[in-house]
Amino acid sequence: MNGESLKIKKRGEDGNRLISVRIREDILSELDNISKESNHSRNELINIILEYGIKNLEITQ
Repeated sequence: MNGESLKIKKRGEDGNRLISVRIREDILSELDNISKESNHSRNELINIILEYGIKNLEITQ
């Protein structure tokens, strides 16, 4: 061994957090279809869609 220690970061230090959400089956199925077609993971798609939705959201009364 070269005497160097193995260094790892604690989970969550990459700016992401693990959460749990409930999603309707039909939406999940559509996400999976888009995932296969676009070659993005389901997680990537959810983040893309959420980011777009937040940036383009308008709250009305």
